[in-house]
Amino acid sequence: MSFDITQLTDATRRHGTIARVVVAETAGSVPREVGASMLVWPDGQIGTIGGGELEFRAAEVAREMLTTGRNSQVARIPLGPALGQCCGGAVTLLTELFSADSIADLAPDGVFARPVSTSHDTNLAVQRVLDRARGRGERPIPQLLQGWMIEPVAQPTIPVWIYGAGHVGRALIDVLSPLPDLAITWVDTSLDRFPEQVPTGVTALPAANPVNTVTMAPDHAHHLVLTYSHSLDLDLCHAILSRPFVSAGVIGSATKWVRFRKRLGNLGHSLDNINKIQCPIGDPGLGKAPQAIAVGVAAALLKSAANNNVTNRGIPSDGGYAPSRRAIDT
Repeated sequence: MSFDITQLTDATRRHGTIARVVVAETAGSVPREVGASMLVWPDGQIGTIGGGELEFRAAEVAREMLTTGRNSQVARIPLGPALGQCCGGAVTLLTELFSADSIADLAPDGVFARPVSTSHDTNLAVQRVLDRARGRGERPIPQLLQGWMIEPVAQPTIPVWIYGAGHVGRALIDVLSPLPDLAITWVDTSLDRFPEQVPTGVTALPAANPVNTVTMAPDHAHHLVLTYSHSLDLDLCHAILSRPFVSAGVIGSATKWVRFRKRLGNLGHSLDNINKIQCPIGDPGLGKAPQAIAVGVAAALLKSAANNNVTNRGIPSDGGYAPSRRAIDT
C-alpha cells in the first residue's frame, strides 16, 4: 500500500478538509495490512481499513476530529478486548486531517514522512530510510518507525490503454480505476463519448482517429480494444501488433476473431504475434453483461501484470506518457 496523493487531492477538492485514517502498525491477526487507509468526511468516506466495527469506530473518531479541528491522533486498539472482534490482534491507527493547502507541497520526493510523536527530531533509523529513498530511489514500505510514519507515495507503474468508452469500457474503468498501480489512459473518438466525471487517476484522451494514439503508449503497456466498430477494432489490433506491447485483448466472439486472424495475417503479422491478442476477452463463464466481462478482463489483466512484475521493475513511474485531457486531432 502507498500514500495516494492524487486521490487525497481530489477528495479535498470535492469535500473540503478530509480525515485520513491509515493502519500504522499491526500485531497478531488483523483485518488489513500496514498502509491500508480510508478517507473520511462529514457525510461520506472511501477506502477501507477493514474490520467492520474497527472501521465504524475509526470513522466516528475521524468525524469528531473534523468537528474539533484536532490535526492528528495515534491510537492502539486491541481488537478483542476493545471491540469484541475475533481477530485477536491489535492495530495502531493514525488519523490526520488534510486540506487543499496542507497537501499543496506534500511529499515532493515521493516519500511522505512525518513525526507522529512528541519529538520532531529525525533519528538515525528514520534518516537511513529517507536517505535510501531519496538518494538511491529505494521505495520504503509503509511503517511506523520510532515515532515517525513513513509511506511511499503511490506511483502507478502499469500502463493500461483502453480504447472505447461504451458500456464495457465504462464497466472496466469502474473495476480498474481504484487500483493504485495502474496508469490508465482511456481513448475514444470525441470528448462527449466519455462520462461527465472520469475517475481520478484515469486520463481521458479524445482522438478523432484512435489508431494514431497507439504509438503514444509505452512499450510495456497493456491494451484493451472495446470500440463500437469492428473495422476500428481491426485497425487498432493492426497498430498494436506493429509495436511492442505486454498484453492485448479485443472484445468480440470467436467468429469475429477467426476473421480478424485472417485479416491480420494478410496485413503481414505472424501467427505467433497474432496469438498474443486475446479474443474473446474476459471469462465467458461469468456471462455477457458488461460488468461480468469487466470482472473477467480485470482478473486476466492483474494476473498478466503480476507475471510481468519483474520485467516492469525500473520502468519510469509516469508510465512513459501522461497526456492531458484534450482532443487530439489525428
